[in-house]
Amino acid sequence: MLTIDAHLDLSMNALEWNRDLTRPASEINARELGMTDKPDRGNAIVSLPDLRKGNIGLVVATQIGRYVAPDNPLPGWHSPAQAWAQTQGQLAWYQAMVEQGEMTQIRNLSELNDHVSLWENDEDNTEKPVGFILSLEGADSIVNLDYLEKAYEYGLRALGPAHYGPGRYAHGTDASAPLNKDGKALLRKMDELGIILDATHLCDLAFWEALDIYQGPVWASHNNCRALVDHNRQFSDEMIKALVDRGAVIGGAMDAWMLSPGWERGKTTPQERNVTLNTVLDHLDHICQVAGNANHIGIGSDLDGAFGKEQAPHDLDTIGDLSKVPDLLRQRGYSEQDVEKVMHKNWLNFLRKEWS
Repeated sequence: MLTIDAHLDLSMNALEWNRDLTRPASEINARELGMTDKPDRGNAIVSLPDLRKGNIGLVVATQIGRYVAPDNPLPGWHSPAQAWAQTQGQLAWYQAMVEQGEMTQIRNLSELNDHVSLWENDEDNTEKPVGFILSLEGADSIVNLDYLEKAYEYGLRALGPAHYGPGRYAHGTDASAPLNKDGKALLRKMDELGIILDATHLCDLAFWEALDIYQGPVWASHNNCRALVDHNRQFSDEMIKALVDRGAVIGGAMDAWMLSPGWERGKTTPQERNVTLNTVLDHLDHICQVAGNANHIGIGSDLDGAFGKEQAPHDLDTIGDLSKVPDLLRQRGYSEQDVEKVMHKNWLNFLRKEWS
């Protein structure tokens, strides 16, 4: 079954982790044996061959470049211009993948429909390009709104204004502040251009303001439920209801700390907590209960988003194992129609509606 994953940090892995994603994850991990510069070395899950193996033919792929002020201890760049340059290097990698036939960029309805037809033509998919919709995680690298227009021109189609901590336009996870005037202007410009608002990572204050100001299409590419794991990174039921009312789709994220209360990074293991794909489905089930249907859930795995197998569902060896999800949904009583919605149709229906 065609699968869509709405959040993968592919270019970050290619450039900052120096991973050749044209090779299988097993080869990437063998090359990283003994490396200690990153906490997840040797634990990679994602590669383009493994995406194809799992029939994951379309992804929302990110650019990311955080600006950090002198008093901000988070990793990042010391000026917005540096952050922008980082995202442009990431863009160059995606463009190189397109030129090599490994990937193809999806920017509009025609390209979307052509690509889905290619992946659903019942032919072998091991040589097919993986489609990607370009998203920006955190808006810090948008030097000013002229740069947002430049980004739209090269194919940026979704944007999450916040990431971790305080941002230039919006505060995110583990921070809290209302939107500033630049953040409000950014949302209005996104609305004008038709760039999808990704509500993921917005702090609560910014979340509610953003929904008031921005009138265009909203989704949450990779987010889980506060009712199951109580943390400001997750959505409350009230937030989920507001997103459902806006027609949003919420992608279930697979970072284990978001799936198991009290997780200690670098200490807790998925095995000892029995964090599995079914744990992710618990969150998707909860969203269905809030929404009253299965029309607002999908996959937004965030796999290899600065973590690997050491902090992912333990029944995942590679991202190709997302192919296990349909049977797990059926075991929970999901109809075949709803299984298709979760795996790809909710994301497709969203995009076709907004891009038409």
